[in-house]
Amino acid sequence: MTKITRVTLTEFEFEAANLAPSAGGSSIGGLYYRPGASTPIKKYAVEIETGDGCIGSYVVNWGASLSVFGQMQMLAPMLIGRDAEEREGIYDDLKREARQFDHMGHGPLDIALWDWQGRALGCSIATLLGSHRREFPAYASTYHGDRSGGLDCKEAYGDFALACKEMGYRAFKIHGWHDGNAREEAELVLHVRKAVGDEMTLMLDPACQLRNFADTLYVGKACDEANYFWLEDPYRDSGVSAFAHKKLREMLRTPLLQTEHVRGVEPKADFLIAGGTDFLRSDPEYDMGITGCLKIHNMAESFGVDVEVHACGPAHRHMIARSRNSNFYEVALVGPDCPNAVPPVYECGYTDQLDCIDENGTVQLPDGVGLGVAYDWEFIDAHKTLQLHYN
Repeated sequence: MTKITRVTLTEFEFEAANLAPSAGGSSIGGLYYRPGASTPIKKYAVEIETGDGCIGSYVVNWGASLSVFGQMQMLAPMLIGRDAEEREGIYDDLKREARQFDHMGHGPLDIALWDWQGRALGCSIATLLGSHRREFPAYASTYHGDRSGGLDCKEAYGDFALACKEMGYRAFKIHGWHDGNAREEAELVLHVRKAVGDEMTLMLDPACQLRNFADTLYVGKACDEANYFWLEDPYRDSGVSAFAHKKLREMLRTPLLQTEHVRGVEPKADFLIAGGTDFLRSDPEYDMGITGCLKIHNMAESFGVDVEVHACGPAHRHMIARSRNSNFYEVALVGPDCPNAVPPVYECGYTDQLDCIDENGTVQLPDGVGLGVAYDWEFIDAHKTLQLHYN
């Protein structure tokens, strides 16, 4: 009765206010603040049903792209007829099936299986994971800088960081401009520290936009001077060269946070053993689901290092809740006058908007069975652009 009988993939669309692609309509570099703009954004939902009628589901937040949806379509038929409880076996088979790809379509399916298991047993994923935390500190993670009156200068970043601090945030992460201007980035690093004072934790994530090692070293020295908590994916190696980042670690005091762009436990272990990072990254959407993240978190703990969960969402909160060695929850992406462009599909009050924290700067673990959230399927159905069924 617990064999998977049906998998449904739904593509849907919603509008994001005051956000637009980069100048000229290019989507390279993601979304930017643009007052008055309205941009359609596509996301994907997965539902996994078993013969007893139990359904597990997940709606993809940041790991949503055409390539992700393509891989979900490739992998979803392999679930039919499998025992839903056998997540380890399914993980292993889907991992091999996607071995020549980036694995990004695997994660949402695994998360939906964990949601199914919680619903089948009448408990939360946190309970299944043996979680010990109900709340944890968050950091505001900015959109990249713009030239349109939002985060368009170092002073604007400083003002926004100070506003986040006054809201209760204990930590703030900067995504600078896509120009890769090392001098501008270094000035930004120093200015934000001056604006918020010494008591706020600051991080910098150029998102691989600094052009070369020399520019990265220059900006890294500014992070040293300003006592940043970490420097993340700084330059155009795309965050995957253990050798280059080992050299950076030898020349900087600021800890490096790498492996957002390295998929799965084995290559992350290789990266760590090669000396390429101080912190590890995991993401349930990127790293083959909760099953994949569990392996990464356990590996990190065995080496005595911290692993920071990338981005936001209910699955991400469950991962942090069970992890001793995770410091912060990332509220990404946010800006002073634009929303976090995650899908507005929750009818239970769950949110990852800028104001999702309490007065102490913490977020709460969702309280309920499975993922602990209730999706607004009427909204998803009303905004769907494509739906595929596998049975």
